[in-house]
Amino acid sequence: MLLLSSGFLAAAAPPAGTQGQPNFLFQLAPFVLIFVVFYFLLIAPARKKQKKHAEMLTNLKPGDRVITQGGIYGTVAGVGEDVVQLRVANQVTIDVAKHAVAGLQQQGS
Repeated sequence: MLLLSSGFLAAAAPPAGTQGQPNFLFQLAPFVLIFVVFYFLLIAPARKKQKKHAEMLTNLKPGDRVITQGGIYGTVAGVGEDVVQLRVANQVTIDVAKHAVAGLQQQGS
């Protein structure tokens, strides 16, 4: 029994000549680096795209050619607070949620 308990004490003590655990900041550095990489590769571009889309929605005016997220092409006939009226054919207008407008139609399409 004495031999067994002294083995546990020897295993628990750090080896002679070593400092122990490395500094906490060195352990945290890889996580900070990963967060910084994710921010610049994923978060920042997504926020920039979201801001550009919101700006496009606020600048919608009658006569703009747009496409919705559902794939409907139309010309803006009227703009409300949350609703956009699209003219999709002669004398055919539909109401679409403003956030459902995906973007402006490219010229020549």
